[in-house]
Amino acid sequence: MTVHVQQDDDLAVVTIDRQAKLNALDYATIDELRAVLDRLEADDAVRAVILTGAGDRAFSAGADIPSLAGSIAAGPERALREIVRRGQGLTRRIEELAKPVIVAVNGLAYGAGCEITEAAPLAIAADHATFAKPEITLGFPPPFGGSQRLPRHVGRKRGLELVLTGDPVAATRAAELGLVNQVVPAPELMAAARALAARITRHAPDAVAACLRAVTRGINLPIDEALSVEAACFAGTLGTDGVRDGLARFLTRSAPA
Repeated sequence: MTVHVQQDDDLAVVTIDRQAKLNALDYATIDELRAVLDRLEADDAVRAVILTGAGDRAFSAGADIPSLAGSIAAGPERALREIVRRGQGLTRRIEELAKPVIVAVNGLAYGAGCEITEAAPLAIAADHATFAKPEITLGFPPPFGGSQRLPRHVGRKRGLELVLTGDPVAATRAAELGLVNQVVPAPELMAAARALAARITRHAPDAVAACLRAVTRGINLPIDEALSVEAACFAGTLGTDGVRDGLARFLTRSAPA
């Protein structure tokens, strides 16, 4: 197994562990990650997920290109089936999980590692982390969703600069672009990720899931359609314990002495 899970109360820490390969993703690791996320989403005891890489050199250096080379050589049909659908399926799973996924970027986040960061709702980077879109050096565009999500996050021109040059950017620049939420000293990375998770999980799980759903589904829609998504997510929380408890607390605080 190359994916390890440590569960601490309501938090699951998922670690990609292929240190000899800088945590690069082969087919087995991609499939294992998806299976782990499926299991954690179904586990009511888990309220948030931190996704990181083993060691201090890399979150993930990207796809394990030697292991994918046979699919590329076999032609478009096989490459689309084995690489693109699998990779896009993973990033879509991270993006749509009903629980917040916080990526803790502990080093290189190149190629697929950067695409996972783009797909995750939240990300914190160690100060030595670097990000890059090097697929163009191999002769093809990002295949795990990076050509679409990155420009949506950072803007078309800034996204294209990264995609077209393949040049790495430092963690501080990634924060300026909006690719990560926060940059912290490397020894503080996991503590910062845990603290962010705790700030979220103090709220009702139905409310958290509804907020994730509303933003993820609505962000790329025309405003009228997006407002309908928001309305449906709001309506879906009514009658839940979170709403009843939240209203009761608010009304109690607001009641005249």
